Amino acid sequence: MNDNDVPVQDPSAWEGEQLFKDLVVAGSVKNITIRIVQSKPERNAPVNDTLYLAKYANADVRTIDFAHLFGRGILHTKMWLVDRKHFYVGSANLDWRSFTQVKEMGATIQQCSCLAADMGKIFDAYWYLAVPDAAVPSTWNISLTTAYNADSPMVVDFNGTNYQTYLSSSPPPLCPAGREKDGDASVRIINESQQYIHIAVMDYYPTTQFVKPRTYWPVIDDAIRAAAFNRRVQVRLLVSYWNHTYNEMFLYLHSLQDLQTYTRFLKINIQVKLFVVPAYTDAQRNIPYSRVNHNKYMVTEKTAYIGTSNWSGDYFLTTGGIGLVIHGSSLGNHSDIRQQLEDVFQRDWYSEHAFSLDHFNTTMS
Repeated sequence: MNDNDVPVQDPSAWEGEQLFKDLVVAGSVKNITIRIVQSKPERNAPVNDTLYLAKYANADVRTIDFAHLFGRGILHTKMWLVDRKHFYVGSANLDWRSFTQVKEMGATIQQCSCLAADMGKIFDAYWYLAVPDAAVPSTWNISLTTAYNADSPMVVDFNGTNYQTYLSSSPPPLCPAGREKDGDASVRIINESQQYIHIAVMDYYPTTQFVKPRTYWPVIDDAIRAAAFNRRVQVRLLVSYWNHTYNEMFLYLHSLQDLQTYTRFLKINIQVKLFVVPAYTDAQRNIPYSRVNHNKYMVTEKTAYIGTSNWSGDYFLTTGGIGLVIHGSSLGNHSDIRQQLEDVFQRDWYSEHAFSLDHFNTTMS
């Protein structure tokens, strides 16, 4: 959260630095218990902040080694849990750039001990595995099982609207009994849609992205195509373009959009746009891994889904992530959480920073 972890210092780091100072005070002065699970450090991802918090804020820090546990992958989850009553889940890393230089989407749930307790079970599974020589149990302890999933959701009042709600998780071996797998949750939401599916993700690949050799993984892609083809559901896919976008992604995006082009007589409606977060100054351009639409969410006429994973096979098979699913009837007003997510999507879809796929290829490739 401090800007000394990157080669460029910027005044906009103040928000992350202030949050870091607040954490130090919470642990060292207020004697609040701080527990942190982090992914295994890498050369380009130091853990100076957690080392400091452990030394000066009495934080209990553990590292989870996904390569040891699953052969590959990382802990990609972004979640805060406070007093098992409140939590945040979404796309924002604990990095100062996430607060001022990267476009994020998350949900903050307050005064909801039932849902927060269920989130706590996901954290407890991480905590259990974040020790040397840990192994994924063949059967998880019953204390980590959940009664809440797509078939038996929790009924939660969000701003005056009752929704059927549950938490999903990835990868599958990290899902104790009852826990919905994140990939299954995404597919189910798509399969249940009847009118529209609006998706905002940074990356979209119907393959694995980081595994060699690459593996074809069309699970979500097939569900999207079936929704558009079989039920005539409107599909809008808003992906991101930035300095680290693989050109290969354009092949998959064209493949989706071309389904509409070549079968127009069937009235298939799939549209793709790319969102660009502009850098207005040299200082902004020089900040590494910034100026990107980092969202990972989906909204249909029935359901809001806010996740922590990009949409390629790796994230659902070997990478740690969480999804928040909020399903039910919509009041259609601004206190309605599903409508709030739809409003954000519509704002971005019609933004001056959202480019059609064809336009993007001709002017920015």
